Amino acid sequence: MWDIVIVGGGMVGASLALALKPLQLKVALIEAVAFGSRSQPAYDDRSVALSYGSSRIYQGIGIWSELQTQVAPIKQIHVSDRGYFGATRIRAEQEAVPALGYVVESRVLGQVLFNALTGSQLEIISPATVSEFEQHADYVEVKFERQGLVEGLQTKLLVIADGAKSPLREQLGIEVKERNYQQTALIANVSTDKPVQGVAYERFTSSGPLALLPMTQGRYSLVWTHKTNEVEASLSLSDAEFLQKLQQTFGYRQGRFIKAGKRSSYPLSLIKSAAEVQGRAVLIGNASHTLHPVAGQGLNLALRDVASLSDLLAMQAQQHHDCGSAAMLATYQAARQADYKSVLGYTDSLVRLFSNDFPPLGHARAGGLLAVDRIAPLRKLLTQQSMGLRFRQSRLARGLALKS
Repeated sequence: MWDIVIVGGGMVGASLALALKPLQLKVALIEAVAFGSRSQPAYDDRSVALSYGSSRIYQGIGIWSELQTQVAPIKQIHVSDRGYFGATRIRAEQEAVPALGYVVESRVLGQVLFNALTGSQLEIISPATVSEFEQHADYVEVKFERQGLVEGLQTKLLVIADGAKSPLREQLGIEVKERNYQQTALIANVSTDKPVQGVAYERFTSSGPLALLPMTQGRYSLVWTHKTNEVEASLSLSDAEFLQKLQQTFGYRQGRFIKAGKRSSYPLSLIKSAAEVQGRAVLIGNASHTLHPVAGQGLNLALRDVASLSDLLAMQAQQHHDCGSAAMLATYQAARQADYKSVLGYTDSLVRLFSNDFPPLGHARAGGLLAVDRIAPLRKLLTQQSMGLRFRQSRLARGLALKS
């Protein structure tokens, strides 16, 4: 009998598995893709933004010292609205923190997680796919397929971290609310003729937000939101034409764009599950909530799922209580609601407010940006939200390791 089985070994599932290491629980991680099979480093690797709060979570998990040498700090965030005056600037020194956040290549984060996992007592079942599961009063029976054979195991708690299109969420019968933004994110790494100095840019345009995030090696990670029916035109441009279009949209505050890596795209929508818990199963990460990339909140919200659930599981382990108890899972679900409501409302409002061409609304937005820039309490609220520090901080979120 396993204490915890995690389905999904991506960044969220792997982070949870590592967080639980000190608890001396019997944990298994089931992942569909073979671990360590990702492609080698390339200029075009996708990146993720880790908030300052997420850096503390990884410090508590024990991998931040290895990650810290491979990330680019965000010292300042510059927010503007194309075609209108007014901007908001948020600086790390205003909050007395070393950085507001950090940008790390997905490949790098994945490798650090993989290295830490392979050195642990955790059971990794990969490549394997969960075919079905059945809930009982005291355990969940899980069947998975590996190398053409169906195997089974039993667990006290089933953690579902298998992504936005989670088939296991569907098996649980948990419904989702979805909003299709009719937008598509175009992703690329780009370089400019000015040095990268720790400034992240969020520029709102008529088709949606355009973000430039500072990376290592003098690059920027570009996340450029397009109306879905317009993205193909940008993807099909030559590099020179693409850079010219980007320059026209973004402006010259970071100099001239001189290089672009491979472009890719993915559709944008808001997905939120009607519940996180059913029986002895719990949804975390994208299986529970998938966000628009504006303000870079998605992975950070998921890591706070990891921190909160880990905290509760540590208390269960200390008291030798059931890891899948209804009371513990109800406490987890209730504890996460304020954070969900805040982040989902914040990102959804930004997308809808700043993707509107109505001129009077544009002037109102400009006034709002100026107000946030100049009114300290407003700026503080926005900064705390961006840094993932707005609500109660679990042990991991304070940078402290869990105790068995």
